Amino acid sequence: MTITDDLQKLLDILPQDLRQKLEKHPQRDSLVEVVLDLGRRPEARFPHQAEYLSDAPVTQEVIDDCIKRVGSFGGDNRAGIEQTLHRISAIRNRNGKIIGLTCRVGRAVFGTIGMIRDLVETGKSILMLGRPGVGKTTALREIARVLADDLNKRVVIIDTSNEIAGDGDVPHPAIGKARRMQVAHPELQHQVMIEAVENHMPEVIVIDEIGTELEALAARTIAERGVQLVGTAHGNQIENLIKNPTLSDLVGGIQAVTLGDDEARRRGSQKTVLERKAPPTFEIAVEMLERQRWVVHESVADTVDTLLRGHQPSPQVRTVDEDGKVKITRQLTALNGRSQSLGKEESFAPARQSNGWRSSGQMLPLPPTAEPPKLSRHSEFDRLLDESLNHFDSFNDVDTRLAGPNGEDLPLHVYPYGVSRSQLEQVIEVLNLPVVLTKDIDSADAILALRSHVKNHAKLRQMAKARQVPIHMIKSSTIPQITRSLRRLLNIDDPEITDDRELQLFLHSASDDEIDALEEARLAVEQIVIPKGQPVELLPRSPQVRKMQHELVEHYRLKSHSFGEEPNRRLRIYPA
Repeated sequence: MTITDDLQKLLDILPQDLRQKLEKHPQRDSLVEVVLDLGRRPEARFPHQAEYLSDAPVTQEVIDDCIKRVGSFGGDNRAGIEQTLHRISAIRNRNGKIIGLTCRVGRAVFGTIGMIRDLVETGKSILMLGRPGVGKTTALREIARVLADDLNKRVVIIDTSNEIAGDGDVPHPAIGKARRMQVAHPELQHQVMIEAVENHMPEVIVIDEIGTELEALAARTIAERGVQLVGTAHGNQIENLIKNPTLSDLVGGIQAVTLGDDEARRRGSQKTVLERKAPPTFEIAVEMLERQRWVVHESVADTVDTLLRGHQPSPQVRTVDEDGKVKITRQLTALNGRSQSLGKEESFAPARQSNGWRSSGQMLPLPPTAEPPKLSRHSEFDRLLDESLNHFDSFNDVDTRLAGPNGEDLPLHVYPYGVSRSQLEQVIEVLNLPVVLTKDIDSADAILALRSHVKNHAKLRQMAKARQVPIHMIKSSTIPQITRSLRRLLNIDDPEITDDRELQLFLHSASDDEIDALEEARLAVEQIVIPKGQPVELLPRSPQVRKMQHELVEHYRLKSHSFGEEPNRRLRIYPA
């Protein structure tokens, strides 16, 4: 980066003793501002500290002497030094007399927008957000120069305080070929914005500090005329603009909408919700957290919609390393508020390191003598609450789950979607599987869902991909399919092997007739159909018992049909 600051011209307006001390100061090149307040010691501020320049308090004569060396103060109580980017801001008493000065150093930094140059070249409108002093105006100045000089666009800067292009009638060279329109009175900025579009045929309008509702409306008018906008606004994040009724129009405006019963039920929300009113004025937003760390929202519309639905967006985080190389990562924000930045460009990493079934792909059921954890609704809530408060205190927490005999994570946490919870609990309890059902997708190791539901739920697929939680789909919520899917999840799926406990899943009344029928079907499958590849006909049974036999055969991934007339209707099992 190349920095031009004309610092000596700012120091020349200060008293001689202060000027000499700053000229010899070791941190002179990083000076941010000099503060002169009547009756107080003069203060020099640097990026990470502040220090007094003298023990003698500032007098009115010192302030008046400095005022004589700068330009006239406008309606916004700001003045400048001709041909420089410095800004001198005044504090007045109730009678209008200046009793304090903030002399801020203005620097032209060439190369500061390397992090977002690709976004600037897209031609989309860009909004810069950030706290005071983070470099919004510096970035705005550099964007104007790049658009005018490198991309050969017609750029007009609306320079309300002469802070972008400097004081005086001739603009500072830092803006390149861009043209500058000065504003006589700050309250007329919105009129000058419209005048620039109507009179000077710009392709790009650059605006600093959009702060009133009229300026926000003028910005929307300009954007709807097909002109690219680049501007700054007060606020650290997009959330600040959403909550600011004056500036919310910059991100599309917010309105209350009453939903129909079906739509509210589909969304799982209240009938009255907040929604975006219109397309945002600025298509891209950049949150300048630090000078070398910016958060980029590539689609302001999507970000605002996500926030209004109560979720957190996943924006880009762009940083610059010591070699000047731009690094792009993706920031994930989970539902419980913990954030995580991911190192590889446009890549996603798992929310936590797993030492169990995900890495080894192997998990065994608990021994038959062990009692499976039976969690009531109350205890499940307590577990999730305790986990959210303690387990996720930091990004690198070590997973505290108990380890199984092969080093796997026990129990396996499954998030059911569209699958009967009662049937799942029945299978888990009867087969004594190390599985716990969870209502929190963040704590899930896998998602078990109906295929038809997943196809129509893009948000679920997106959340699962972001958290790298695998989705296992089944056609229907039946005992055989649920049993098979859980066995597959635990890597113990062997259709040729079953036991007496598994037959209990298919029993309805547990009568002797049912038990005999299921045992007959099991022996036929395991002793004839699978090993010999031959079809088998079973004894005649009642419709209810035959249905149970069909379910058992389906569990073995075989086909069966009922044939004959009642009361001699019976099952025929076919090899695969």
